Amino acid sequence: MVTGVAVLTAATVVGGMGDRNLPLDLAVGVAAVALIPVVARWPVHGTLALSVLVVLSPAATPAATASALVVAQRRRLPVAVGVGVVGLVAHLAQGLVRPAGGLSFGWWAVLAACAYTALVAWGALNQARWALLGSLRDRARRAEEERDRRVAEARAAERTRIAHEMHDVLAHRLTLVATYAGALEYRPDAPADQVAKAAGVVRAGVHQALEELRDVIGVLRTGADEPRPTPVFADVPRLVEEAREVGQQVAVTDTIEGTPPDAVGRTVYRLVQEGLSNARRHAAGKPVTVRLSGRSGAEVCVHIDNEVAETDATRPPGAGLIGLSERVGLAGGRFEHETTGGTFHLRARLPWPE
Repeated sequence: MVTGVAVLTAATVVGGMGDRNLPLDLAVGVAAVALIPVVARWPVHGTLALSVLVVLSPAATPAATASALVVAQRRRLPVAVGVGVVGLVAHLAQGLVRPAGGLSFGWWAVLAACAYTALVAWGALNQARWALLGSLRDRARRAEEERDRRVAEARAAERTRIAHEMHDVLAHRLTLVATYAGALEYRPDAPADQVAKAAGVVRAGVHQALEELRDVIGVLRTGADEPRPTPVFADVPRLVEEAREVGQQVAVTDTIEGTPPDAVGRTVYRLVQEGLSNARRHAAGKPVTVRLSGRSGAEVCVHIDNEVAETDATRPPGAGLIGLSERVGLAGGRFEHETTGGTFHLRARLPWPE
């Protein structure tokens, strides 16, 4: 900016070399160029100082108009208009003191007014454009942050879904296998037919767990829209029978009137499944009581009680119980569990719409 103003100022001075005011023009031109760095730091003050020099000599006109544009681009519109009016008045005074050759004062006034109006308008337009660009950059940044947040949430939800699927598939089967394997370990002298039966159950349980795991991985890999078949309320008796086959003592009281909807039935199944699996892990050989009740238009209640070992009484809840709490919450129900008097209690209430 300094170089451009200096060139224009020199051209203005050279153009008036035949004028008797040449020394004044030289002095004013040098002072005007020297004020440009001041304008860069203090635009308003520097422009007002240049307006004073404009009254003395046309040599200050290039610097004054350039600084007026700087003010228009950096300051609010009222300030820019005020500085522009001061500059216009200074140029009108210059036209009276040193009239431009061949140009009447009227046309000089029109020319100066048009020039300062254009400067202020151009500066305001640039400010609006920069503000728009800044707004667009902010919106783009916020959109990118929102996209990153949604991607992170989607990944977290996907990890949670995978964890739930893996837990639902493996926990039940593996606890059944572990129970039979434990029996083989602690009863090496068992009759051959019992050993063969237990080994067959272990083999079948592992095979079924692998098949179910393969199904889950296949769904996760392909991203299939249709989920794999999931057990419902009608599958609860089979679940209980599998537990009894491995020697778990399960007493079931079912007073549910009718058949709950599949969405409710799936949650009931998972509650019973996790309750039996927990009992096998933390209270092997202890009896388990399962009570189911409810009717349409009210709610389904699931109560599961089992004794626990002293070392497990204060154990923090595992992933299975946390997953059940989330599952019941999504179904609009209530879930709680506690250990009192050496007995673990699992309680859940699920709404059953009519």
